[in-house]
Amino acid sequence: MQDLKPIRVFLEVAALRSFAAAARSLRMTPATVTRTVARLEEDLGHQLLLRTTRQVSLTSTGALVAARYRAIVEDFDRVTRDLEQATQPHRGSLSINAPMSFGMRLMPGLVDSFRLAYPNIALNVTLEDQLIDIVDEGADLAIRISSPPTDRSTIWRKICEVPRMAVAAPRLFERYSRPQAPEDLDRNHCLSYSSRETPETWRFSKGPLKRTVTSGSSIISNNGDFLYELALAGAGIAVLPEFIVQDGLRDGRVQQVLPAWEIAPLWLSLYYPPYEALPPLVATFTDFFEAYLQDIDGFKFSATAAVRPAAGH
Repeated sequence: MQDLKPIRVFLEVAALRSFAAAARSLRMTPATVTRTVARLEEDLGHQLLLRTTRQVSLTSTGALVAARYRAIVEDFDRVTRDLEQATQPHRGSLSINAPMSFGMRLMPGLVDSFRLAYPNIALNVTLEDQLIDIVDEGADLAIRISSPPTDRSTIWRKICEVPRMAVAAPRLFERYSRPQAPEDLDRNHCLSYSSRETPETWRFSKGPLKRTVTSGSSIISNNGDFLYELALAGAGIAVLPEFIVQDGLRDGRVQQVLPAWEIAPLWLSLYYPPYEALPPLVATFTDFFEAYLQDIDGFKFSATAAVRPAAGH
């Protein structure tokens, strides 16, 4: 580790083209940076940097050394992170991908609580609604809210169910008749959640009765909060997770449509690369995540689900 320090200092100077800027970045004095690079040049027997009063540039040998050593240092850092993650459940870094609405509403509190409990675990949180290729993206785990997954190429852990309901603002029914059954729904008033141009399919049930409704194509969005804002404005009816609409239901800004009819809940799952076993750091976050959500409204817990292969969106 110590032997890599001169290399890191040299690479920072090479990247920033400045001893002073490298010193600020590394929190070192300019004199220490200069001495460190000079010792490295002496050890290698070659001048690596051309210094003028106006700029710093690489010699041909310096460019070769920078190119070779940069790859080595990056590989070293990657292996170090992997070893930390595999052996130290309370120290290291995690890359997490989460859906946008869930991420904006719940992840700030969750991350703050997690960091208080585990201050030595750094988190990189990316929010997007599209299902990612978790291996290509290099994420350690992803949070997904989807229909029960079916693909068997990755690992999923069902955490809980996410109840859904159809909602609309009271003002919508000042202009249009309130539907009494799913077949009364006017597609022109149905806001559709979809990541494509295909309208969403709503499946209602009441005891043995089953009804399927294709929602409208006038407004389609891949973001639940956007559809919720449209519903609040009286633009139509949206089928959304309870955690998105619960505040509006409490204060009357939206009302449940067809309350006697149920809509199948979604799954909230954690989605992993194909690990042979969960790395300790990932297991630490998984346990905390599940415990944290137990105290949050809008999620329905049953017996803990086992890790299973599958995929969703």
